Amino acid sequence: MRQEAPFFEGKDPALIYIAKKLKDALRLESVFTEAGVDYGVEADEYRGGFIFQTTRVGAFFYVLPEAAQAARELMQRNRYRPYIDPAPQQ
Repeated sequence: MRQEAPFFEGKDPALIYIAKKLKDALRLESVFTEAGVDYGVEADEYRGGFIFQTTRVGAFFYVLPEAAQAARELMQRNRYRPYIDPAPQQ
């Protein structure tokens, strides 16, 4: 279920997806809600484009770290490619 910011206070939520289109964001919300996954979503900026990079706005999806693996597997079963941090923290 969609959670508000207080749900994540004092925790380090894991970014698992950046929806670049509203249609994708709404569908992923349905997938998570039907599966009972607690998630947060917020609008934020990202850089897109190869030759002409621009700043765009997308929907950033977060889950608690202990739910990240299960959420990623659920996303893959529903044809989503989860976000993988290119430089994981050590």
